[in-house]
Amino acid sequence: MAKHYTHFTPLVSSWPTVFLTAAVGLLVAVLLSFVQPLEYSSTTRVLATQELGSTDAYTASRSAERIAEDLATVIYTTSFYDKVFGSDYGLDESYFVPDNERKKRMKWKKAIATSVSRSTGLLTIKVYHTDVNQGELLAFALTDVLVHDGWRYTSGGNITVQVVDDPLNSAWPVRPNLLVNAFSGFVLGALAAIAYVLIQVERVKRRHQFVHE
Repeated sequence: MAKHYTHFTPLVSSWPTVFLTAAVGLLVAVLLSFVQPLEYSSTTRVLATQELGSTDAYTASRSAERIAEDLATVIYTTSFYDKVFGSDYGLDESYFVPDNERKKRMKWKKAIATSVSRSTGLLTIKVYHTDVNQGELLAFALTDVLVHDGWRYTSGGNITVQVVDDPLNSAWPVRPNLLVNAFSGFVLGALAAIAYVLIQVERVKRRHQFVHE
């Protein structure tokens, strides 16, 4: 009588293989993470407002949100980049490969992350850098340009930008995220091992059926 196979039983009996493959996936993911440069973050927030005179609260909040979104977009431009590095904050521009325009733009875009709080003019800016001190200086320079020249980059008048949170540095590198990468590697390794076991089970079943036909 042919042995009855289930999908669950072979997985239980093959758990050492599944676990070992998952562990290998975790190890590979961690090693690949360390190949990339470890980056710290520096987070700051600014508030954009516009004096509209006598208007309702909804219109005022939508206007502030639009201004913040404009500023969040313009931060990634070359014009804004030039203003930031034209400041007196002692920034190391060589990090962004200034002699190669394509690499400079790509690295600048990757180094900055922005988000706008809904229905407000609150703009959160995260700066990523391998040197935590340079990242903090860069965050200060960014907010300085926004405060003094932000009105130049958005439509409308009577616009004010003010810093509401000074840069706060991460205590540990945040990119790449080692915990997330390690977990992803473990899960992918486990899934690969499970798929392999199930494929082998299906092959054995078909071989059994062929022999008994």
